[in-house]
Amino acid sequence: MSSDFIQHLIEKKLLSQSQFSNLQKESEKEGKPIEELIIDKGIISERDLFRKKSDFFQIPLRRVFSDQIPNSVLEEISEEAARHYKIIPLKREGDLLEVGMVNPEDFSSQSALDFIAKQKGVETKVYLIVPSDFNEVLKKYRALKEEVRTAIEELEKEEEIEKKPRKKATAVEKVVEEAPVSKIVAVILRHAVEGRASDIHIEPFGDRLRVRFRVDGVLYSSLFLEKKLLPSVVSRLKVMSNLRIDETRVPQDGRFHLIISNREIDFRIATFPTSQGEKVAIRVLDPATAIKDISQLGLKGKNLELVEKAMTLPFGSLIFCGPTGCGKSSTQYAILRQLNNEGVNIVSLEDPVEYWINGVNQSQIRPEIGYTFAAGLRQVVRQDPDIIMVGEVRDRETAELVTHAALTGHLVLFTLHTNNAVGAIPRLVDLGVERFLIPPTVKLIISQRLIRKLCPDCKQKVLANKEEERIIREELERLPDSERKRIKISDRLYIYKPKGCSACVNKGFKGRIGIFEVLAVTKELEDIILAAETSESRIEKEAERQGMITLKQDGILKVLEGETFLEEVLKTTEIREDI
Repeated sequence: MSSDFIQHLIEKKLLSQSQFSNLQKESEKEGKPIEELIIDKGIISERDLFRKKSDFFQIPLRRVFSDQIPNSVLEEISEEAARHYKIIPLKREGDLLEVGMVNPEDFSSQSALDFIAKQKGVETKVYLIVPSDFNEVLKKYRALKEEVRTAIEELEKEEEIEKKPRKKATAVEKVVEEAPVSKIVAVILRHAVEGRASDIHIEPFGDRLRVRFRVDGVLYSSLFLEKKLLPSVVSRLKVMSNLRIDETRVPQDGRFHLIISNREIDFRIATFPTSQGEKVAIRVLDPATAIKDISQLGLKGKNLELVEKAMTLPFGSLIFCGPTGCGKSSTQYAILRQLNNEGVNIVSLEDPVEYWINGVNQSQIRPEIGYTFAAGLRQVVRQDPDIIMVGEVRDRETAELVTHAALTGHLVLFTLHTNNAVGAIPRLVDLGVERFLIPPTVKLIISQRLIRKLCPDCKQKVLANKEEERIIREELERLPDSERKRIKISDRLYIYKPKGCSACVNKGFKGRIGIFEVLAVTKELEDIILAAETSESRIEKEAERQGMITLKQDGILKVLEGETFLEEVLKTTEIREDI
């Protein structure tokens, strides 16, 4: 991003000088462009930033859809050049080539375009395009099925080559030698990352091998291969993860990392023996998409104020509740990232470590050798920590240790598996924590879920029907006055519905966001905790008295803001909370 454009944003009060200074430091530390950080942190939305950029550089901004660009046009610029210089060919008519550029002001990109134009003997017309459109078009260069098919053809050719006498290869050597199998695995992993998948499932499916990607919480079948490839694909993944390839009878866990699209991506692999062969589940751990700022998680209004206030406390505990896969780890990492600075010592105990944060001392527990959460905590308090994060509290010993750590001058973040915020206190009591120790240590309880976000490019604004309006107005009536005043509700209630377009691959959704309920430990709640019987119903009444926004209410607010749709909120809050 040019210094002139940055100065323009500061003069227009779209970016403050202090924000720019912080972004500059973070850009140097993480190697990310300032423009990307502005978008990631939500300081200026992608579309708004590029509209300003278009006006400033006097280059027309163009909306681009990958399905509208023929493959023959993409061939005008090689994939390597397109990826490196962020240039995409859009259209060719005679000697005129229209191109989209993310950074038309960049000298190296201009030079590359001039070289391409001279080489092809064409004139060029430049349009400004946003990074998300660029990334979607970039995926069109390589289609998953076509790449895998090419690799399989290579494998079949190798199998047809006349076999020459040679010494018998070991299992490891055989897998390493099978370059096409390596290519198949690499293609699957790369497409998962580029498709924003959180998980990959490679599994036997009847007489075929099925590959599924989990995107925005939903599994989609992406590829079917011949079943005979399963042992080779699984073996290749085991080699990459340093697992035993000759052991197929018991589950194994491992980890490896690759550089994809100039990003270091971690992959956590778990094998599982089935009657049809081994199944592999791979968790895709992309720090660029997972470790976010607190403001990007979905925390807003009163909830955000309570969390930010708790983060400034010198000691006490913040409890995170919810089922597996609800985003608790992402919220904890976001808080740690914001608290992380040279003046504090942060130590974490995790099972496993999902994302590495520079400056945080992260340790993975190993129960098989006696290194449990409890054993780790005894050592952590000897490391002179200011902030401690514990992946999960699941037994009495660990519960007592985190309580005493919070009592003796440490800020402690830990996870409890309860369905909602009001269930955390009874759970601590069940784990054996003395009642009189809970009020002085527990400061905040955060429960959350993840819901799918509507695609911003195709969501439809519609008039709510009678049943939808009844549900929304009933929840709004229960909101605390401070939140009711923040929203404007007219007589006619409009909400948004999913539609589907090329930007979201016709799903209607793009990404996920959290819905939260945040319960503070007040004097009134303290009296309830110290009482002989601490029931969830009494805590629930106190939560209502202090104006806690429930998961459902937070979801309804996001429905009205056009971030999600009503059916998604009801499905996530009403069904899961009854489990």
